[in-house]
Amino acid sequence: MSKELLEAFASLEKEKGIQADVIVDAIKAALIAAYKKNYDQAQNVEVVFDEKKGSFRVNAIKTVVEEVQDDRLEFALKDALAINKAYELGDEIRFEVTPKDFGRIAAQTAKQVIMQRIREAERHHIIDQYSQYQDELVTGVVQRSDNRFVYIQIDNVEAVMPKSDQLPNETYNPQDHIRVLVTHVGSDPKGAQITVSRTAPDLVKRLFEQEVPEVYDGTVEIVSIAREAGDRTKMAVKTSNPNLDPVGTCVGPKGARVQNIVNELGGENIDVVKYEEDPTDFIANALNPAEVIAVQFSDDEDHKSALVIVPDYQLSLAIGKKGQNVRLAARLTGYKIDIKPESQIEFVDSDETADQDEGESQASETSSTESTGSTASDGVTTPMEK
Repeated sequence: MSKELLEAFASLEKEKGIQADVIVDAIKAALIAAYKKNYDQAQNVEVVFDEKKGSFRVNAIKTVVEEVQDDRLEFALKDALAINKAYELGDEIRFEVTPKDFGRIAAQTAKQVIMQRIREAERHHIIDQYSQYQDELVTGVVQRSDNRFVYIQIDNVEAVMPKSDQLPNETYNPQDHIRVLVTHVGSDPKGAQITVSRTAPDLVKRLFEQEVPEVYDGTVEIVSIAREAGDRTKMAVKTSNPNLDPVGTCVGPKGARVQNIVNELGGENIDVVKYEEDPTDFIANALNPAEVIAVQFSDDEDHKSALVIVPDYQLSLAIGKKGQNVRLAARLTGYKIDIKPESQIEFVDSDETADQDEGESQASETSSTESTGSTASDGVTTPMEK
């Protein structure tokens, strides 16, 4: 133990961010364990570190008593007074018991314990440093990949991106610079672990915060996001500024702002829609680019569901490829959405009219009202009426 040890402490503190006192405490604990194990000693001992010389020594601690019962832990008062007349009962006296060959044996025994403590300290340091980046966007460099993860270097820490967080249309090559969302900062038995994602919906939110100043400063608020990563995203926005168009602000002049984000996500389509307090208008906006004729809500308060009526020629557009448009709209609004073409609704109304003509004298008046498209009697609300 010497000057080289002090230099090693300084290097670890600089490169790993581990304080020297943490390392010293780890070595002290290891040396105490090594001393008791290798020298079969049960007495109370302490390890003292000389910061100037970079050396350690072992002290046995004994308590001053009137009559000694265990000479490993106790020291007679009369003997203590012979050393220093100021000693009293209950005082502790330290005697150096460092063996001559202790350094070699202790180094072998303590190595594993010291490395474990250093790994723990390093893990805590990384967690403390990167916990502030939780749910934030960071830029990293791809290092390598295997069947489970893509390994990304972020500053001096290696993060992992699982398969489920990788965009299906992207290939990650070493030295590629990519922007990722930090989704988890924690630890496992192997050390600190930072998990990042390219598929999380919040990644889109953070990209808009970087691209659109009005989103960053809160003038435009992102209310909700529904995403099928690598393919399509729907995002609902609103603003309290009556002179500002939240959708146009996010899209940018000639679509420049949203196009930058589309490019960042490898061509993923992004629909920006206006959030409305009225769920009828919000659902209609969410189904963009399809046209909505009317929206009817379920009476079941526990299950938010809506029947949406669209023109026949808009049915495929409203549903989307493999149901994607209506699926994303449902996740965006929080409603279970069922879509029906206009002709099917008209067909049901004509059957009801025929039944009423047979059974009721006033059916002709009711039928006339329904055939005009009125929504008062059937509980259907049209976005146009709003």
